[in-house]
Amino acid sequence: MNFRPSAVTLVFFKTFANSLLNAWPLLLAIAAAAAAASLLLLALNANPIQAFSSMLQGAFGTTNATAETLVKAIPVLFVAIGICVAFRGGVVNIGGEGQMIAGAVAGVTAALTLGPIITFGPLLIALCLVCGFLAGALYGGLAGFLKAYFNVNEILSTIMLNQVAVQMMNFLLNGPLLDPAELGTNHIPKTARIVQWAELPRLSLSLGDNFELFTRTRLHFGLVLGIILAIVIYVLLWRTTIGYRIRAVGQNERASRYAGINVRRQIVLAMFLAGGIAGLAGVVQVLGLQYRLQTDGSPTGFTGNAGFNGIVAALFGGLNPLGAIPASVVFGGLLVGAQKMQRDLGVSAALITAINGLIVVFVVSSQYYIRQRARRRLAAPTSPAAAAAERPAAAAALEQQA
Repeated sequence: MNFRPSAVTLVFFKTFANSLLNAWPLLLAIAAAAAAASLLLLALNANPIQAFSSMLQGAFGTTNATAETLVKAIPVLFVAIGICVAFRGGVVNIGGEGQMIAGAVAGVTAALTLGPIITFGPLLIALCLVCGFLAGALYGGLAGFLKAYFNVNEILSTIMLNQVAVQMMNFLLNGPLLDPAELGTNHIPKTARIVQWAELPRLSLSLGDNFELFTRTRLHFGLVLGIILAIVIYVLLWRTTIGYRIRAVGQNERASRYAGINVRRQIVLAMFLAGGIAGLAGVVQVLGLQYRLQTDGSPTGFTGNAGFNGIVAALFGGLNPLGAIPASVVFGGLLVGAQKMQRDLGVSAALITAINGLIVVFVVSSQYYIRQRARRRLAAPTSPAAAAAERPAAAAALEQQA
C-alpha cells in the first residue's frame, strides 16, 4: 500500500524545517561575532581560545559565578523588555539609563518614607515597585509625548533626558536625600539604608535535603520578577488588542491611522510602558542589591550601563520579551566573564563593549535575512494545496520576526 502524506502533514514538516533553517542565521551571526572578536584578541596579543575559556569559566564556572551572572542580567532584562515594547511600537528608546534613575529615586524615596509606617514587607515592596514604575513611565512617556505631538526626535530627547536624570540624582543625593549620617563630613552621595522589610529576599533553590543552590550569594527575587514580567509583556504584545495596536503602529503608521488606530496614543503608550519597565530595573537594583541609592556622579555610577546593554540584549533576543531572557543572561555572562579574562590575560574589559557592538551588527543582519526569507515563502508557494495551509503559518512567522 502506497503511503501519500496529506498536504497538512507536508506543511507541518516544511514549517518545522523552516524553523530550523531560521535558527541557522542566528547561529552563524554568533559564530561570525566570535570570529571577529578573535581577531581583536589576536591584535591585543591574546590567545582567543584562552580568552573565551577564561570568560566562560568566570561567568558560569562556579555557583557563585553563575549567581553573579544572573545578578548582572537582572537590570539588563528589565530594560530589554521595555526596549522590546518601544521598538515594537516604532519608537527608538535610548533613555533606559534615565528611566532607571527616575524609577530608583522614586522607589528609594518611597522605601525611606513609608518604611517606618508600613511594616508588612510585601505591601511595602509592592508600593515601592509601583512608585518606581510610575516615575520611569512618566519619564519615558514625556519623550513619547514630544514625539507624538511635536515630532521631536525620540533619540535626541531620550539621550538629553538621560543627562537630566543624572544631574537630578546628583542633586538629590547631595541634598534632600543625603544620608543624615553623612552630614558635616566629606560625604559620599548616597541615601540612608532602606529598612530590612523593604529588601527583596535572596533567591535559593532547594534540590534535596542536603543541597541548596545559590545559597549565600547575591542573587535575589528580582530575577523571578523579570521572568514573570517578560511573560506578561509577551502576552500583552501578541495576545491582546492593545499589543496588536502598538505593533501595528510600529509596522506602518499610515495604515494604522487609516484603520482607525490612534497613532499618537499608541506611541505615548509604548514609551510609557517602556519607561515604566526600565524604572522597575532601577527599583529592583535598590531593593534587591544595593539597599540604598548611591553614585559616583557619573551616568553609569548607578546603572552600570544596563540602560544601554538592555538595547543590545533586546536586539539579540529578536525584540521578543521571551527572547530577552536568555539574551540578558548571555550579556550578564559577558560582563562577569570579562573581569576574569582581564585578570588572567591582562586584556582590557572594555573589549566587551566592542564584542557587544559586533553581536548587534551580525544579529541584526541575520534578522534581516530571516524576514526576507519569510516574505519569499509568502510570495512563492510550492503548490495550491500547500499554499492554502502554509500561508497562515508563514504569515505568523513573518509577524513574529517583524
